[in-house]
Amino acid sequence: MHPEGIAERYIGLWNEPDAGLRRRTIEELWAVDGTHLLEPPEEARAAADRLGIPGATFEAAGHDAIEQRVTASYRDFVAAQGMTFRAAGPARRVKNTVMFRWDAVRDGAVVGGGVEFVVLDVRGRITADHMFPG
Repeated sequence: MHPEGIAERYIGLWNEPDAGLRRRTIEELWAVDGTHLLEPPEEARAAADRLGIPGATFEAAGHDAIEQRVTASYRDFVAAQGMTFRAAGPARRVKNTVMFRWDAVRDGAVVGGGVEFVVLDVRGRITADHMFPG
């Protein structure tokens, strides 16, 4: 799949209100043992550092855990706060890695965003998804 297509489906997933469609999209995009790794917000990183867990990340492994992560994001940001997510510039691919940027938008204004690096298997499914909000 073209990198723009991967980014479009990926970003669209986080805006999807239908739980069944979200699950199907996760199963199509991620390998069964795929992971979603999120660089935590600064407050969470600072708390982890205080607990002696430097460089902590939030990890969801497998379709069920990824579905929980996406559902929580939809509930907390899209449904509760009226945000949507959109691409912010072109997606790029080097061999099995795709990189793209995204914006979080509310009332037409960009209120956040981030960078995504996804690593694909030979079937084009995500084996590792590295999310860097900020």
